[in-house]
Amino acid sequence: MTDTDRGRSRDRESGFMSVILIFLFIGVIFIPVGLVTLRASHSAIAHSLALVVEIVKRYDIGCVPKPFRINKVSYIQDDSIPKNCSLSFKVPKYMKAPIDIYYQLDNYYQNHRRYIKSRSDQQLLRGRKYHDTITCHPVEFSNDQHILPWGDREELKVNRKNIAWKSDWEHKFGKNVYPFNFQNGTVIGGGKLKPRIPLSDQEDLIVWMHTSALPSFQKLYGRIEMDLDVDNVVVVHLMNNYNTFSFGGKKKLVLSTTSWLGGKNDFLGLAYVFIGSSSVTVAVFITLLHLLSPR
Repeated sequence: MTDTDRGRSRDRESGFMSVILIFLFIGVIFIPVGLVTLRASHSAIAHSLALVVEIVKRYDIGCVPKPFRINKVSYIQDDSIPKNCSLSFKVPKYMKAPIDIYYQLDNYYQNHRRYIKSRSDQQLLRGRKYHDTITCHPVEFSNDQHILPWGDREELKVNRKNIAWKSDWEHKFGKNVYPFNFQNGTVIGGGKLKPRIPLSDQEDLIVWMHTSALPSFQKLYGRIEMDLDVDNVVVVHLMNNYNTFSFGGKKKLVLSTTSWLGGKNDFLGLAYVFIGSSSVTVAVFITLLHLLSPR
C-alpha cells in the first residue's frame, strides 16, 4: 500500500469518526434536554416543585338534556331551548395560582386552507373602509350587507380579558373598528361579539383567530388567581352553544397549572428524546456497518 493509499484510508476513517461523533454529540445533548423538559412539563420547578395539575372535562354531550340526545344537532340549532349548563370539577391535587382555563376542541381543522383564507387582516385593522371581500367567500354578506369581521373563522366566541398578545391588540386589530352585522344571518356560531366594543378590546376573538396547527387544540379562556386545595369543588356555569355535533367534534374545558415551559405538554420533551435516540441509533448503526464491512 502506497503512502497515497494510506492517506486516503486515514481520510475515510477520519470521515467516519466525524459522522459518528456528530450523531453521538446530538444524542448526548438532546436526550438529557428532552428528559428535563418532560420533567418540567409535569413539575413546576419555578413554583417550589408543585406538580403541574391538569383537569379535563368534556361537556358537549353531557350538557345536552337526555330527551334531546337522539338528535343533538337539532337541539344545538334550536334557539328556543336554553343552553345553560353547569360543570363540577373536583381538584385532585393542590393547584397553585395562576390556574389557566382553556376551552379545547377536538377534530376541528383550524388549519384547513379554506378556513385560513377566510380572513381579512386589513378589515380587522381598518374596518368597514376595506371592501375587498373575495377571500372571505362564502361568509362575507348577511342580509345584503357586509359582515365585520367576515369569514368562517369568527364563529366561536368566549369572553375573558388579559389573555391576548399585546402585539395583536396593538397592531392587528383596529382600535376604532367595531363589529357590524355579525351573526345576523343564517350562519350562527357559538356566541356574539359586542357591537359597542372595538375589536382590539375583544381579546376572546383575538385568541380564537390564532390558527392552530393540529385538529385538537386548546385556547386560553382566562385565569383563576387563587390557589385551589385538594378536594375543592369548582363549579363552572357555561352556555353549550357551539355546534360540534355536525362534524364529530368534541368540546372540553381544561384547568391547568403551569411550569416554566407553560402548561402540561409532553410534545417538546418527547421530540428531543426521539431526535437524540435516533441520532444514537444511527451512530451505532454506522459503527457496526463500518466494523463489519470495512473499506
